[in-house]
Amino acid sequence: MPLSRVHHVALITADYARARRFYLEVMDAEILHETWRAERHSHKLDLRLPGGIQIELFSFPSPPPRPSYPEACGLRHLALATPDLETCVALLESRGERPEPIRLDEITGARFTFLADPDGTPIEFYEEAAGASE
Repeated sequence: MPLSRVHHVALITADYARARRFYLEVMDAEILHETWRAERHSHKLDLRLPGGIQIELFSFPSPPPRPSYPEACGLRHLALATPDLETCVALLESRGERPEPIRLDEITGARFTFLADPDGTPIEFYEEAAGASE
């Protein structure tokens, strides 16, 4: 199967303005395309995070809340690689966010932390050694 990379991750938000601000101001995303779909009463916002990761952010009227506790089947979290976890944590905190304490992956030995987006979607910041993604 000739696959090369993840193209994008799609997320649904209950509060478009709040989620839009979070991804632009906290996560340093850039807008690729923004659309209001009147027939669906829905926004579609195409974003690019640092590193080229793309997110499609959708809004729909009254979406059900994300079942996180207990964890539900399906996508568990979005994991983002970083070569410098301390810098990521410091930037998040300077922007008013509160990531979880840094933990150690007992299998890989790598350090990581989590932060939830405004809709409760877990975002993991996973520290990779330099050159690990090549």
